[in-house]
Amino acid sequence: MRKSASRIAFAAWAAISILVAASLPVIYLWRGADGFNILIQRGPISDLTVTLLSVTFAWLLAGLLLFLLSSNRIHSKNIFLWAGFFLTAFAALNLLRERADYGDVEYYARAALDLYAGKPLPPEYLYPPLWANILELFAPFGEKAIAYFAWTLNLFSLFVFYFLLTKTLERYNFSARLAALTTTLFLLVNATLLRTLFYVQVNLHVLNFILLGILLYRDRPFLSALAMALAVNFKASPAVLALAFLLELDWKWLAWFALSMILVAAPTLILHGASPFMDFVNNAFLLTQSHGLSFRDNSFDSFFTAIGEFFNLASIWTRILVYASKALLAAAAFFVMTRCVQNQTFYESKERGARLFNAIPPLFILMTLASPIVWEHHGIFVALAFLLMLKRLETPSEWMWFGFAYFLEFILPTFDFFPWSYGRLIAPLIVLGLMWRTSQRKETSKFFGVFNNWLMNLPELKA
Repeated sequence: MRKSASRIAFAAWAAISILVAASLPVIYLWRGADGFNILIQRGPISDLTVTLLSVTFAWLLAGLLLFLLSSNRIHSKNIFLWAGFFLTAFAALNLLRERADYGDVEYYARAALDLYAGKPLPPEYLYPPLWANILELFAPFGEKAIAYFAWTLNLFSLFVFYFLLTKTLERYNFSARLAALTTTLFLLVNATLLRTLFYVQVNLHVLNFILLGILLYRDRPFLSALAMALAVNFKASPAVLALAFLLELDWKWLAWFALSMILVAAPTLILHGASPFMDFVNNAFLLTQSHGLSFRDNSFDSFFTAIGEFFNLASIWTRILVYASKALLAAAAFFVMTRCVQNQTFYESKERGARLFNAIPPLFILMTLASPIVWEHHGIFVALAFLLMLKRLETPSEWMWFGFAYFLEFILPTFDFFPWSYGRLIAPLIVLGLMWRTSQRKETSKFFGVFNNWLMNLPELKA
């Protein structure tokens, strides 16, 4: 009875989809392009194309859900996974539909248009040229076309990120149900994710490639190396994570990575020469110098620049404080990383890749905070570092510190009020401290073990 009901619902969805799709050319042939203006209204403070894209994807997701139900592909073993996916997907679509202005995407579009016109990359474009090179394909259709493509790709990237993060947590011995539940709760209320989506930032693309690089390392070394090369060519900061791969002393992987870096850069070099790479180096160098102060920039550079302005310090002292703090951060991250690798804090195994999996969490924190600029959306890069701490927390004080850090990083809305808005600078440092504290213990958290096993052993639902 349930199967027949879901099959009827899916058939009805398919019939309506065909009817709507067939009506579009009929309307166009009958009334021309102006015919759609009679039938479609633009909502207040809305972008009509984004509205239509949001509704279309929501309808397609509804069809996917009905298909999975009608074909009996959703069952007790994966219901947590699929329920979480559809909850987060529909929530994101409704939030994205309400935006009319998408921030940073205009910088990407400008870079793509300049690249297409043979001009240097604009100074506000702070990434390697790969992303601009991809968006350049849409340059003949104008800035709006570039923005809509980037918006759509970001949405797909979110869908992929859900499954990759879940699979990564499973690799770290979360049960399938706990991994899905953790990912769902993490994505549903997350200020850093919303900022990434609302600014059409590249963070999800970068993080997806990093997670692929980790997941594919043992079985598909070339694809793992290619994924990491793509991450570095989207955003330079993931190069810090190469240290985790170096610890494996896997020279074959490193050779694949070097080759992949050449392969990924080749299209840009062929089409535009080395100039875009030089533009990136120049823009990155200028960024490391004194730049405009923003209290939502959670970097050491911003924090000490604000202090310098408040106390009227000479700029040389500000730079000394910045470099000293980053040196201390690097030393702390390397120390914690070494202990996590030695004690196998996050991943217990004698197999190849154990060093990589244990070294990655503290390096994510170094990768994020070592940057000369740390906007609120950059916090998504410390997602894995935070979530893996759920395996280690034992005492009430550890849970309180972790909860405070999680609130500052992912829950608290963005605001500009010195020094209180620098919570996303403090939060990863708290987690780094918790990593050091909990790495002394050989066992995982008792609470994690009990809850993980309880979810894993839930009785299966009867059809």
